[in-house]
Amino acid sequence: MSSFVQQLPALLGVVIGALGSYVALVRSDRDRFRREQRARWEERRLAAYSEWALALKKSVTLTYRVASHLGNDPHPHPLSPAEAEPLMAEANVARDPAGEALLMLGSREVVEKARAWVSVVLEMEQFLRDGTRDPAAWQRLLERQRAGREAYYAAVREDLALPPGHSARWALPASGPGGRV
Repeated sequence: MSSFVQQLPALLGVVIGALGSYVALVRSDRDRFRREQRARWEERRLAAYSEWALALKKSVTLTYRVASHLGNDPHPHPLSPAEAEPLMAEANVARDPAGEALLMLGSREVVEKARAWVSVVLEMEQFLRDGTRDPAAWQRLLERQRAGREAYYAAVREDLALPPGHSARWALPASGPGGRV
């Protein structure tokens, strides 16, 4: 019995060491799982944010082209309202599923900035459906749309903890389409 008692501290040390290793391994695995899960959700959010922005940008580009046809915008590829109508409908239909993903995965701030941006785009579309020929009013809408887009991207970068990005305002040559992107 005295031999067992003499070896008991060593045996306890082995048991405590094994338990400590097990606990450390379990915590490490749990932390790694959480990091991987967080990274997967961030990837999904980035994809939803990008998909929605690209879908909305299609509508914006079409409005530039129709505005050019009406004499409101210097876009080099004018498009008549009649030619644009099915393309605009298609762009709007494509925007709906992307908007649902945005609502489901987006932060409150990003969704609010997206709503503000799309509201201006809807005003632009209505401006063109009304057949308005007012380049100054169109420029004001463009500035609001650009500000909405910039605010949306800033909210996305903040939500995903990305560094500040570019304002997306490109200086184009005078013969270019007015410095928009």
